[in-house]
Amino acid sequence: MQKKTAPVLASLAAAMLFVCAPVSATVVLVKTSLGNFEVNLFDQTTPATVNNFLAYVKNGSYQNTVFHRSVKGFVLQGGGFRFSGDNNAPFTAVPQLAAVVNEPKLSNVRGTIAMAKISGNANSATNQWFINLSDNSANLDLQNGGFTVFGTVTGTGMEIIDSISNLPNNLNTNYPEVPLRNYTAADGAAKTPVTSNNLVTIESITVINAEVNTAAGLNPKTNTLITSKPDSGSSGSSGGSLGWFSLLAGAFLVWRRRSC
Repeated sequence: MQKKTAPVLASLAAAMLFVCAPVSATVVLVKTSLGNFEVNLFDQTTPATVNNFLAYVKNGSYQNTVFHRSVKGFVLQGGGFRFSGDNNAPFTAVPQLAAVVNEPKLSNVRGTIAMAKISGNANSATNQWFINLSDNSANLDLQNGGFTVFGTVTGTGMEIIDSISNLPNNLNTNYPEVPLRNYTAADGAAKTPVTSNNLVTIESITVINAEVNTAAGLNPKTNTLITSKPDSGSSGSSGGSLGWFSLLAGAFLVWRRRSC
């Protein structure tokens, strides 16, 4: 009798611990060289993705990284690289943890934050993320199995995001689509070296509110497109990825693997 009930009691105890465990975090503060903004995480809706993001936050992976991709009216992307100081190979990749399972439950509308991933692999998201600058739901809610939205920028944070995305982003051929500040077209033509002062740095991301229900009143838009297509796992003709990645066979970065 005891041998039969012991495993059951152990399982119940483990389940109670899981249910009663506090939520890791729901609000983070992103400090950048051009201003700060807050992101409310949807840890109840996309728990695997939030836990993945918080793992990078807690181990300091995002400290002194840069916004490495800006496409006006589309996305602002970060989380993957630090400035090396070498204009010929300007970025070093942030070490990645294991990829996280895709959770395409919410819609890629303006102000949401979502995970970048590799083309043709819906479950390949690691450390890179992007902020939607406009309503990208018609594209990103379906592409490559749908891009997982796991939070939203709150308050006046999008003013900071917009100011970064409005910076020129094609002034230096070694920095394609990288937003540059205090750097002109004349600087680019003269091949003036880019310094850390020209980049937009993510100085830190920290948890500022660990309460359970901080997202209760936000009412994020549901991704209804992903459930309406039986073949929604397909990457589609546009490629299905928003991530830059390191080419393991060489000592250089491949910059242009992304969704469109």
